[in-house]
Amino acid sequence: MNLPFMLKPAAKSYLWGGSRLNDDFGKKINLDPLAETWECSTHPCGQSRVVGGEFNGMLLGDVLDIHPEFLGSHPLEITRGRSELPILIKLIDAKNDLSVQVHPDDEYAMKYENSLGKTEMWYVLDAKEGASLVYGFNQDMTEKQVRDALADETIGNYLNCVPVHKNDLFYIEAGTIHAVGAGALIVEIQESSDITYRLYDYDRVGRDGKKRPLHIDKAMNVINLKSSEKPRQPMRVLKYKNGAASEFLIRCKYFQVERLLLNTEIHRSLMDFQTGSNSFHALLCLDGCGVLFGDGVTLPLFKGDCVFVPAESIPIKLHGKAQILNVSC
Repeated sequence: MNLPFMLKPAAKSYLWGGSRLNDDFGKKINLDPLAETWECSTHPCGQSRVVGGEFNGMLLGDVLDIHPEFLGSHPLEITRGRSELPILIKLIDAKNDLSVQVHPDDEYAMKYENSLGKTEMWYVLDAKEGASLVYGFNQDMTEKQVRDALADETIGNYLNCVPVHKNDLFYIEAGTIHAVGAGALIVEIQESSDITYRLYDYDRVGRDGKKRPLHIDKAMNVINLKSSEKPRQPMRVLKYKNGAASEFLIRCKYFQVERLLLNTEIHRSLMDFQTGSNSFHALLCLDGCGVLFGDGVTLPLFKGDCVFVPAESIPIKLHGKAQILNVSC
């Protein structure tokens, strides 16, 4: 019988991070700054752990080694037959600007990094007034133009700067130059990869007094030099039921994401929201609280909690008042 279970995230301290993941989500992680929490991950650079139940304290990857059936199926089989998640879910607190960067696609990453590529999406939980992000070039570029602009620190003149607001959604394909701007608090859902090629980092230095390395040559191998239109927010439709509403945020070849708005005193079956695919589900509580329960399991859900629901799970129900992201493949 496949039972859902709670996850404890891995955590990352980067120089651009802040304190909101502790302050707003009660993570109680002793890192300052706390930049990212990897809420659902089997990536070797940061694995989630199971909290409670039969697998208490185990790494999620070790659980999936024992029970690969928990993954279900993925249409691309991009995990190469290994018992690992094809995706990674993060909470990100950008107190300061992230580096201007690009990620490789699957083909390049497999060949040169022995890794999946990194296509990702961002869902904005909060954004301070004036917050923005970088998304693509504002004109067609050549490699020489990019290198010259990086050398004389005028690269910002050629980048799309896009205002960011709470509840915005952005899809960033591999090869797109991009950066999260200061003041954004986001959920990132991505391929399971930690490959980032930095092009520009504002000449910042870390605690060791050294600048972080750049990866300009590799970036030039994978970057899309064509101009990009500034992303527009897609038309989104809420589907209402008694005590609940749902909307699809995105569906691509790597993952699909649905937002659930729960406000009920009656029991709602999660199957009402599922897509029918034979996939695991990861439920990330963004706000409020509730209870997930079924035959043999009861899990309280609070803001910031993440629950792994195995493929072919027991029927489960949700109860409470909460906003939840439902991620699957």
